[in-house]
Amino acid sequence: MTGGGEAARPRSPTTLAVLGTLAAALFLGLLALGTWQVERRAWKLDLIERVDQRVAAAPVAPPGPADWPGISAAADEYRHVSVAGTFLNDHETQVFASTDLGTGYWVVTPLRTADGTVILVNRGFVPTDRRDPATRPAGQAAGPVTVIGLLRLTEPKGGFLRSNDPAAERWYSRDVAAIAKARDLTDVAPYFVDAEASGADSWPRGGLTVVTFRNSHLVYALTWFALAAMLAIGLARPVLAGHQKRAAAR
Repeated sequence: MTGGGEAARPRSPTTLAVLGTLAAALFLGLLALGTWQVERRAWKLDLIERVDQRVAAAPVAPPGPADWPGISAAADEYRHVSVAGTFLNDHETQVFASTDLGTGYWVVTPLRTADGTVILVNRGFVPTDRRDPATRPAGQAAGPVTVIGLLRLTEPKGGFLRSNDPAAERWYSRDVAAIAKARDLTDVAPYFVDAEASGADSWPRGGLTVVTFRNSHLVYALTWFALAAMLAIGLARPVLAGHQKRAAAR
């Protein structure tokens, strides 16, 4: 026995090789994650630019039935559109909403167009005390109207961590197919339109679409690259120390 206890046994070459392989794999994985975030950032910036262009463009006709199968977020969401028709006010659906004006409901009303197809229109927000259409008669347009707004894709997964309950008239997302089924509507477009602002004192209050995209990809990329650099430095230190010891022993 020795007073200082047993010296630590050096790791075997096999153990060192395994540890080195794992460290190298981790290093490459961190670099891959950083590179992926750089690519995601480029994609997000391109998306933001395209959406900004759509929102600012002159309104165009929305996609018709022949184009419905090809509707996609990348090609169509937030497109500035104009559509004419007649509101089916007795088929209104109210969807829970949280906006800059407080909590309340989106008023989603079917609009029947001249060719017989139906487009759901999110006419805007109403507070709880305006849910009853009788409290907002000026907003119940009875004749032909033209709606200008932004094309939005259906929201089939509910919202606010709650699922839609059509039977109980509890709606938390603008699920086009579910609303169409609940209101017995046919020939319904697979998207809805968020109407533009309709006046400061009118209900429903349109123009509340929030067009923002979270873009933290640069922060994530720098984090992954920093971790890779720290790992590389941590691996290089024992290697350099070993070289220095061998050089000193010569």
